[in-house]
Order: sequence, then structure tokens, then C-alpha cells
Amino acid sequence: MTVLADRIEMAESTGDLTLDAMFEWLEKMPVPEGYKTEIVGGHIFMTPQRNTHWDIILDIVEQLRATYPRKRVKSDLRMDYPGRLNGFASDVVALADGAQQGVKGRWRHEDVEFIAEVISKDTAGNDYGPKKDTYATAGVPVYLTVDPYTGEWHLHTQPKDGKYHVDVTFDFGEEIDLTRTAVGLVLRTDGFPRD
Repeated sequence: MTVLADRIEMAESTGDLTLDAMFEWLEKMPVPEGYKTEIVGGHIFMTPQRNTHWDIILDIVEQLRATYPRKRVKSDLRMDYPGRLNGFASDVVALADGAQQGVKGRWRHEDVEFIAEVISKDTAGNDYGPKKDTYATAGVPVYLTVDPYTGEWHLHTQPKDGKYHVDVTFDFGEEIDLTRTAVGLVLRTDGFPRD
């Protein structure tokens, strides 16, 4: 077979492509240490984790621990979401009480109460676009994006019909009031670093 024939055959066989198959391929690839890998709408994204990124993630996780036991707060674990080939590794996930792992040992998106994504330059479009829409479609009640480049946070709540119907944006330093949500606390942002 020629290279062209091989590519045509591979392209034709993608109709049976699954997230499991794609992640199996990724596990065989030499992904550099310190990179997060996600599949968004069938596209593979690898993003280097930076100090600023991790500092914000850790700050959020530590604050969530006031109301969430350690086993209900996750970071960078694959979770499959509705839509075509969406296997995300969200920066911070808080799970509902009683959440259990599904058949394949992965947490279910139906049990997610809160997600935070810290913006990276190369994948910001995903966090503000397809991932936000997917989280809303999945019914994730609270979706927070934290942008160290602009020094702003964006809170999205009340998902219905694939969209968030309440969006609030403030600068770092302003508190995020989640007391009227399943999260039930106020997140401080004055310690969030900027890039």
C-alpha cells in the first residue's frame, strides 16, 4: 500500500473511533512530562502546566476542602462528557455526595457539582467555547474559568438547554459567592497569581 492509500484507509475507519481508542493511542505516545492531555470534540490537545496554573488550581482545591472531603475533589482526571468524543481532564472537579465511579472506573459527569478551568493561552478557546457548552449540556451546575492573563474570573451557572443562563465576571480580588449553589461557600481570589 502507498502512504496515500494508508491515510485514506485510516480516515475511512474513523467512523468507529472512540474515546477509549484515542486515549489508548495517547498512552503509547511519548507525551512530555508536565503536559495535560484532553480530547475536545475529537481533537487532541496537550498543554504544558505552568507554576501560575498549578498555584491557582491548588488554591481552589484548598478552599473547596472546607466543604468537600478530599475524595470528592479531583484534578486532571479523564471524564467523558456528552457530544462527539469529549474526554476532558478538568483542572478542578467537585463531585456530589454519593458520587461513584462508573463501569470503566471513571467518575460520571452526572455527579459533577463544580468545575474550574484555569486558562492556558493555547487552549483558552476550548475553555470559553466547546468545553463551556459541553459542561452546560451535561448540566454541570457551576463552571468557573480563571484567567491569569486578564486577571479575571468568569462564573457560569444555571445550565439549561445546552447554555449557561447566568454569567458573572469580576477581577481577581473579588470574592466568588457560591453560597447559593451546591458548592455552598465563598472562594477568595485575592491570592490568585497573574501571568
